[in-house]
Amino acid sequence: MIIEPKIRGFICTTAHPVGCATNVQRQIDHVVVKGAIPSGRKRVLVLGCSTGYGLASRIVTTFGSDADTVGVSFERPPAENKTASAGWYNNRAFEQRAKAAGRVAITVEGDAFSDAIKAEVVEAIKANLGQVDLIVYSVASPVRTDPVDGVTYRSAIKPYGSAVTSKTLNTGTGEVSEISVEPATEEEAASTVKVMGGEDWELWIKALSQAGVLADGFQSLNYTYLGSELTWPIYHKGTLGKAKADLDRAAAAIRAQFGDQAAHVVALKAVVTQASSAIPVVPLYGTLLIKVMDEMGIGEGTIEQIDRLFRVKLQDIALDEAARIRVDDWELSPTVQAELKKRWAELTTETLPALADLPKYREEFLKLFGFGLGGVDYTADVDPQVVPAA
Repeated sequence: MIIEPKIRGFICTTAHPVGCATNVQRQIDHVVVKGAIPSGRKRVLVLGCSTGYGLASRIVTTFGSDADTVGVSFERPPAENKTASAGWYNNRAFEQRAKAAGRVAITVEGDAFSDAIKAEVVEAIKANLGQVDLIVYSVASPVRTDPVDGVTYRSAIKPYGSAVTSKTLNTGTGEVSEISVEPATEEEAASTVKVMGGEDWELWIKALSQAGVLADGFQSLNYTYLGSELTWPIYHKGTLGKAKADLDRAAAAIRAQFGDQAAHVVALKAVVTQASSAIPVVPLYGTLLIKVMDEMGIGEGTIEQIDRLFRVKLQDIALDEAARIRVDDWELSPTVQAELKKRWAELTTETLPALADLPKYREEFLKLFGFGLGGVDYTADVDPQVVPAA
């Protein structure tokens, strides 16, 4: 079949197997060209391994530090006339390339929040790695069913306390407009913490510890985004901020039990993701950030960020006042933020092309699903059930 992108609102419902494999290979190439990354952590568990920062972490540890990995993700497999999700193709492409490089690469597909998947992962670790010495938590989901009480919670990305009015962007039309978002209820805020806070991270560490598969001196990293003052009203000071604060709480609790290096929240920069594209204000900020950082020669995507985390930041760990590792330092530098604030004030539909980079934002969005990559023949007839070998 000929596979084309089908976009509905903030969602692309198709993915291209050849394009996804090409995207995975390009990330691998980025790491390999930069050379080996010193690390004693060779047995890695990546929770949320199929896209974005989780996939990049699996690639960097495998092809930078010769690690063996178990990954967990919740993806849609292909059917005869229907594509899989992009993450399913990414997982298969990664597995092929990791195994060709002589590395163990096991992927468990299912709900990472569930006790059943935790048990399945424990068995996969015992059978293939013995123990793990690094756990990366990069699960992104709007819904979580608590395995203890069986209640399903849904996150609500809203301000907290009072309504917020700000500029926002329709990424389809390029129209800049003003949006007002009503504040979350207390129930919505609590549900967001249940879904996106640190509770499941703690449950994973507990399950791995009780099963005896945590190596002595293990390290766990949980990825977060704190953001700029421009997005704080809808993000950092909203329901998401409450969830992020709960990550800091969970990290401190894990460190108290297992030692100072056992858990750290890692603050990363804003990148284009399907999830972030649905948050009011954030896509407009993203188009500005791409333009400004590229002009300053410090633009980074997911693979560049995670490569810098492992290649630089984890070699000599420095922590902020909340014991977080910061890889959002370039984005939040005074120079970048001053330029962003200046341009934000000037943003209109008419000035957007000069001040921001919507075409690159759209390009990066399509790449998430394997589209718009050079060297891929998108007019070719492809089998949606086959991922091309390396």
